[in-house]
Amino acid sequence: MSFAKDFLTQTSAIASRIDTGVIDRMAAIIAGVRTGGGRLFFLGVGGGAGHASHAVNDFRKLAGIECYTPTDNVSELTARINDEGWDGSYAAWLEGSRLSSKDAIFVFSVGGGSIEKHVSMNIVKAIDLARAVRAKVLGVVGRDGGHTARLGDAVVVIPTVEPSLVTPHTESFQAVVWHLLVSHPALAAHGTKWESLEKASQPRA
Repeated sequence: MSFAKDFLTQTSAIASRIDTGVIDRMAAIIAGVRTGGGRLFFLGVGGGAGHASHAVNDFRKLAGIECYTPTDNVSELTARINDEGWDGSYAAWLEGSRLSSKDAIFVFSVGGGSIEKHVSMNIVKAIDLARAVRAKVLGVVGRDGGHTARLGDAVVVIPTVEPSLVTPHTESFQAVVWHLLVSHPALAAHGTKWESLEKASQPRA
């Protein structure tokens, strides 16, 4: 069997094992944030940072939710890293954004952050701040989910089916989950371009 076929077979196995109830709960929480006039803050590092920027676009445009991510403003982020350190950079940015109980943070991370291993401490400290101000904590993570899964209100943990491919599988499904959410009936507010064009081209009965 080829590597490509193996990878896609593993992808199918992961999809069948994801807890969809958590995703529905996540959609309900985000809908509540929108109704309550709150904001959604996406946090990620590396591939997760790229996901965060894309997700901000989708949730703002398709779900009508006010969203931001610290990694979209390289000037402020690097100034905070330089002056305050990497570990506290995201928490400091959230404090500057006046994170409150009306808001939620959404984490894209493979490990979810770990105090014990001192990994992704910027995410750990951001979660701790969110808990302190009673903001909701959401996320899509891999392995056991670390700090995010332990303290989150609704966190999808991507099942491990091949230990050597945890990162690509997790990051792939992070994109699947957020696209599912902006398409979810509880959240979808505006149609996507290509689907609307297809609908417009269909003959009327």
